[in-house]
Amino acid sequence: MTKPTNSNYSQYGQAAMTVKDVAELDSVSEKTVRRAIKAGLLEVIRVGPGGRLIRITPAAHIAYRMVQKAGQ
Repeated sequence: MTKPTNSNYSQYGQAAMTVKDVAELDSVSEKTVRRAIKAGLLEVIRVGPGGRLIRITPAAHIAYRMVQKAGQ
């Protein structure tokens, strides 16, 4: 079985990242990423049974980073 990280969600036209992937890219904890999601600052795609799995598109990640950078 392949690792779901960077799975291709063709309906979105790009690969999606996990919470862990985003946390590593931003050098923050997974909890920080989850807080941003809960606050509505980071758009996610929910997949899997009951929508429990979270994926973030690169475009959503870039938009989040731009807002964060502008707020500093």
